[in-house]
Parts: sequence; C-alpha cells; structure tokens
Amino acid sequence: MRADLVCDAVTMAIGNRRPAAGAIFHSDRGSQYTSAEFRSLLTAHRMVQSLSRPRQCWDNAVAESFFATIKNELIELRSWATVAQVRAAVFEYIEVFYNRRRLHSTLGYLTPAKYESRKIHQHKAADAA
Repeated sequence: MRADLVCDAVTMAIGNRRPAAGAIFHSDRGSQYTSAEFRSLLTAHRMVQSLSRPRQCWDNAVAESFFATIKNELIELRSWATVAQVRAAVFEYIEVFYNRRRLHSTLGYLTPAKYESRKIHQHKAADAA
C-alpha cells in the first residue's frame, strides 16, 4: 500500500473527526506507516503514533485484529478491478458496517459508535458535575 493512500485516509478522518491533540494512531510497521510523509502528517496534527515492536504483533493487538478482520471479511473475499472500488468498499465497510453495526467483545458487545457515544456522554456528565 502506498503512503499517499494512507495519508489521504487519515487526512479525511482528521477532517471528519477533529481528534484532540495527543490522539493515538495505532498501526503495524508497514512502510506506509513508517514513511516520512505519514509521520509528518501525524506530527502536523499533534497525533502520537503507536507502532508494535518488530515481529511483536500483540503490542497493538486491537489494531492488528482490525487489520486481520477487514482482510478476512472484505479485502480477500474477491478480486478488485480498481483502487477506487477498494477505496469505496473499505469506506462503506468501516463507516457503515464496522463502526455502526458490528458488535465488539472488547467494547462490551457494543458497536464502536455506541461505545464512543457513551464515553463522550460520560465525560460530559463528569465535566458538568
């Protein structure tokens, strides 16, 4: 995977989500994530990169699990004619299915969207108290 594809995806995510300074970006040690271009992007947005140690995939077990899941449930199920097809399919998988419908045992069998919503609500309630 090229670094510019990852940078484009992260730039889109930053624009949509507006993460706070210090947000952690978990990834494996792929060349796209260790590239100067990608690291500069994270630095520019005051994000912290979390990489697993070489050959130690359990360091970022949640990120590694996600990569394995998307490969098994989407990427490797068919052949892709164009990058645009893959990009659209990955976007739909993550934004429509994975974040809003797929239950996650590590989140107490909530979807990521529901879990995040609850956490935001809890933080707001704690700030108001």
